[in-house]
Amino acid sequence: MSWLDTVRSGLEAIASHRLRSSLTVLGILIGIAAVILTVGLGEGATASVNSAISALGTNLLIVQPGSSSTGLVRGGFGSLSSLTYQDAQALANKVDCPDIAAVAPQVSTVGTLVAGNQNWTTSVYGSTPSWLSVRGRSVQVGTFFTQADLAHDANVVVLGQTTAQELGLFSPIGQTVDIGNIPFSVIGVLSSAGSSSSTNEDDMAVVPITTAQDELLGSSSVNTIYLEAASRSTMGAAYEEATDELLALHGITNPVDADFNITTQSSLLQTATSVDHTLTVLLAGIAAISLLVGGIGVMNIMLVSVTERVREIGLRKALGATPRVIRRQFLVEASALGLAGGLAGAALGIAGTFVLPHFISNHISLSGSATAGAVVVAVAIGVVFGVYPASRAARLAPIEALRSE
Repeated sequence: MSWLDTVRSGLEAIASHRLRSSLTVLGILIGIAAVILTVGLGEGATASVNSAISALGTNLLIVQPGSSSTGLVRGGFGSLSSLTYQDAQALANKVDCPDIAAVAPQVSTVGTLVAGNQNWTTSVYGSTPSWLSVRGRSVQVGTFFTQADLAHDANVVVLGQTTAQELGLFSPIGQTVDIGNIPFSVIGVLSSAGSSSSTNEDDMAVVPITTAQDELLGSSSVNTIYLEAASRSTMGAAYEEATDELLALHGITNPVDADFNITTQSSLLQTATSVDHTLTVLLAGIAAISLLVGGIGVMNIMLVSVTERVREIGLRKALGATPRVIRRQFLVEASALGLAGGLAGAALGIAGTFVLPHFISNHISLSGSATAGAVVVAVAIGVVFGVYPASRAARLAPIEALRSE
């Protein structure tokens, strides 16, 4: 019997038991679709994290206050008010910190902005003119505030695009926006930076840090100091310079007792990627269980098929079919079931990558390698789990098979 005859015979056997074959394919289909979607979710989450961290700026070091302690209760990083605007100014000194290219201290609060009869609650940041370059942002319309605005505590504000739209400011330059009942003049609108699953980078208002501290917060402390290293190769040197300078400013001799914490962009990316990878592996493991169940289904169906077709197998052997030919026929049937389940599962998984993002907040990436790999795995499952039933069929004695009925 030729390969073409073997394939035709296998497909005819599958078609003669459509319902049973469909249920077998369904088990593999679910597993393959689950694998594609879980890998896509993991890759999508990693891409979103990479994009969000990259949006912070390039060659970035992030300085945050240390943790506070009240009795036995310890706060997390950032809960201690240990950083000041003066710390940021010291870090900008090129003599003490030559590898730090730019410094942008930042304070933040949540405020209600009012423009005419429209209002909108959003994040209000106070910073310096270097915030624009350090955070990798640009102004689409108007200008950013200057050192002169900083020195005179000017009541000027730069809005994100979403904030301006929500306030109904379609020609915002020169308009007045009240923040905490204090009037601010709009001098610019930031270019769009997009959004991640948790943060809209276009929904914010940025004012001079001196104005924010004096009029909005009433505090001289800062929440974060962003440092931009001169280059990627000097990130380590900039880190050491910032650490030594802050320890000296705060009168701390033992680095273990530091009241601040410095993180790098690469460490944030590494941590986030590690978490996403772990979750992806976990979800893929669960999906693999579905594939295993589908493989057992293939074996079960093929064993039933062998039992039902004992007389047919005996007749084929009596007419000269070798055990290899019989084994090949049943392996072709199992492979066909695996291939059908793999292709259907791949189609469902691909459709899911386009449809599911409309119902969930996460982006799902379509991985070509994962899709192709899943189809190959589906065929492999059909072959592996079809080996035993095929071997059992090949071992049947012709005389015993013919007189079984």
